[in-house]
Amino acid sequence: MSWQAWATLAVILTAMVLFASEKVRIDLVALITLGVLVTLGIVSPTEALSGFSNEATVTVAAMFALSLGIERSGALEPLSRLLMKIRRPWLLTLVVMLVIAPLGAFIKNIALVATFLPLVLRVCQRTHTSPARILMPMAYAAQMGGVCTLIGTSSNLLADTLAQKHGLAPIGVFEMTQLGALLGVAGIVYLMLVGRWLLPRHIEARQPEELEIGKYVAELEITVDSPLIGKMIADAKLGEKYGVYPLELLRGERRMWSPRSQQLNAGDVLLVRGDWDKIEEFRRSARLRNAPEQHYDQGNQRPRVLAEMIVAPASAVEGRRFAESGVGWRNNATLLAIHRRGEVLRNKLSDVNLAAGDVLMVLVDVDRMAQLRGEESFIVLSEREDAHRTPHKALVAVAIMAAVVLISGLHWLPIPIAAICGAIMMALTGCFGRKDVYVGIDWKIIILLGAILPLGIAIEKTGLSTTVVQMSMGLVGDHGPLAALLMIYLLTALLTELMGHNPSVVLMVGIAVSVAHAVHADPRPFVIAVAFAAATSFATPVGYPTNTMVYYAGGYRFMDFMKVGIPLILMFCALSMWLIPHFWPFHPAR
Repeated sequence: MSWQAWATLAVILTAMVLFASEKVRIDLVALITLGVLVTLGIVSPTEALSGFSNEATVTVAAMFALSLGIERSGALEPLSRLLMKIRRPWLLTLVVMLVIAPLGAFIKNIALVATFLPLVLRVCQRTHTSPARILMPMAYAAQMGGVCTLIGTSSNLLADTLAQKHGLAPIGVFEMTQLGALLGVAGIVYLMLVGRWLLPRHIEARQPEELEIGKYVAELEITVDSPLIGKMIADAKLGEKYGVYPLELLRGERRMWSPRSQQLNAGDVLLVRGDWDKIEEFRRSARLRNAPEQHYDQGNQRPRVLAEMIVAPASAVEGRRFAESGVGWRNNATLLAIHRRGEVLRNKLSDVNLAAGDVLMVLVDVDRMAQLRGEESFIVLSEREDAHRTPHKALVAVAIMAAVVLISGLHWLPIPIAAICGAIMMALTGCFGRKDVYVGIDWKIIILLGAILPLGIAIEKTGLSTTVVQMSMGLVGDHGPLAALLMIYLLTALLTELMGHNPSVVLMVGIAVSVAHAVHADPRPFVIAVAFAAATSFATPVGYPTNTMVYYAGGYRFMDFMKVGIPLILMFCALSMWLIPHFWPFHPAR
């Protein structure tokens, strides 16, 4: 190999390590990779920037806007109300998957999971069911649905774009639907009959009180007219009367770690723990106030709502205090309480360094909720007294999305143009606010796509793909195209678990096409195998964003994903080896 090929290989391996470690943001890793390739002269500046004008990048950005319109218009609320009526855990799991999978074919997976996550958590609380029984199947169903259409996931669009650069005909919007639907049905059957027995039945059984997401730590200040003044905390029997438990007493700058023997005075701040509803009931009955609210302008008469939000995985606010995140002043939000799974917080809320999976209760102006939902570092789980959404907007959003799918599916307009026109129509009809689209698009994914695409150019230019193909053919030997297809599928699946679905597609599409030519087969089934293997990442919580979201909210361990996901991947692989050559023959008739 040439030095450029060795350098490209070194860049790829370094990027894989950084992607897998999650120590550096994925978009920054892609930009670093791009910068190194340009600096070494492996790709030209024009080639380096080509990814940002690529059809896949533009289409994904437009699809983010379309998904945002569906989400913000309230089009999913009827389904949400349906889920709230279900009380049997097995039936809830089945209905969630049957709802999520079809929607995942047209709506951004992350938006879907973020929308249904709080609903599922509330149903689990009401039925005393562990969220771990339902959240992982929900995340898997979103992936199964996404692979059913070309626009269902960014990796499908990316695979199609790269395949066209190798001379293949474009993939139709519904070309993968038949295979995706069959695999989806098989996956749901597996999760209901086998996977549900592999899922954890309880989370942290040694601390059953940690099962509910509502176990918050809050700061309550003793007001001058509180009936608690002059009482000992032990005598107040807060646990027996109100279901809240004192953790610490803050008196000025003094911190009293054993507060039960302390007499309460006006101005004292109690650090208490309990369900939010019980904390609120205690606050009203004892005439207390949320301590952080003393910094808020009490003369402000604008209506405010309580919002629950979870710290998103790999977000920029991890390890920082809420005040340092900027979310508070940008959205005029006041932090009232924090819940952290598996740990009882004993610091003042202002001193807590946030961690992924923390659930925050914040007080925010009604007119700032749209902006708060657009914060990429947090996922809003629920909001009380939410603004009413009109059915008219929901119908308009659904109609626009259906039109985009129909127009692109019938090839009346190219997919990027149809998606952009749909996003414009949603903006003009008020399906989302003027600024919502900019805060609602996941720019990390857009930057990742634009910056990582030139890596495929580098692999081809340096001859690295030829070397990899030669090594691969040495492994396959004379066992024919089916053995080569199996190798491509498994290698893509492995790379996806290590570095994510989009980078693995960039690495594998060119190799898949070259392997297909080496075994004298049509490249199309090999590209389809790459797309399916990349879009169905089940074995780790870091292989796909929806897995990461439920990993924190459901309280899973890393091994839980491997126990359920690896057999599912192997089943999908076996079915794909049977079905892909059936739908896309190795030697199609001319």
